[in-house]
Amino acid sequence: MEQEFGVYLKQLREAQGLTINQLAAAAGISGSQISRIENGLRGVPKPATLRKIADATGVSYEELMDHAGYLQEQGLPPAESAPEWATSKDKRDFRKMLEDDGELMFDGIPLDKEDKQRIKDVLTGLFWEAKQMNKRKKPKI
Repeated sequence: MEQEFGVYLKQLREAQGLTINQLAAAAGISGSQISRIENGLRGVPKPATLRKIADATGVSYEELMDHAGYLQEQGLPPAESAPEWATSKDKRDFRKMLEDDGELMFDGIPLDKEDKQRIKDVLTGLFWEAKQMNKRKKPKI
């Protein structure tokens, strides 16, 4: 998967006429990191890094997550997997809540759009990292 994503990123970068350094500067990451990703030496980037690359290239975050293998390997659980006692409010998608324009607060402080995006990026990264770690664990016999 690392090699495939690296090839994809290189093709994307070149199609947009960007050098490694131009993409790195636009994404706020190092040129060596871009180079290692493209050459398959670094592995698949974390979701937070993919968000930066998406913003820099104008490619959707979901498309990059898909090419990186995060969305292909891990399907979301069906709604029926929620416990019986869960109300419809309990089943709300936290991502949608962060994307809504309604007011959200943390510790009594209202969150602006930038705060919500940061929280969403961090939670997305942690969620998919945990999914990958759980997938690698060998079942106990």
